[in-house]
Amino acid sequence: MNTASQVSQALDAEHRANLELLGRVEHALARSPRSSGNDFDKLAGAFARQIEQDIARHFDFEERELFTRMTEAGEGDIAELLREEHDAIREVATEILPLVRAAESGSLDASGFEALKRGALEMVERQVAHIQKETMALLPLLDDLLDEAQDRELAFAYAST
Repeated sequence: MNTASQVSQALDAEHRANLELLGRVEHALARSPRSSGNDFDKLAGAFARQIEQDIARHFDFEERELFTRMTEAGEGDIAELLREEHDAIREVATEILPLVRAAESGSLDASGFEALKRGALEMVERQVAHIQKETMALLPLLDDLLDEAQDRELAFAYAST
């Protein structure tokens, strides 16, 4: 991605890291039968951290600091679409987090694993599509929305959270 904004570079770096993890999760779920110590169980801790920390931090920042600016600049439709996608991803995340934690601890049974697999694959699909939209619409827009001082202030604030 070629952008000048520090904020967009930080968000893009997180997007890339999340896409890499989501790809590993999808691959592990697709090829792992339910058994203790399967490929997914090894990724469960990282996936749980992504759900608990990265999603909340990333989404909250965008909603609080960026979507308002987008709306003020006449880009309210895309801001609202991205916010709706955040809500849908949060809903799936809330449903699967206990299952991911159970997989991490090795206490997930076969029916729980099937529920986890369905939910996690839905989350992967939603997040990948969402990240693609943000990469195409939100991140390039930040170069126009933020002046140098705003960009520096927001980048510092985001890095401090």
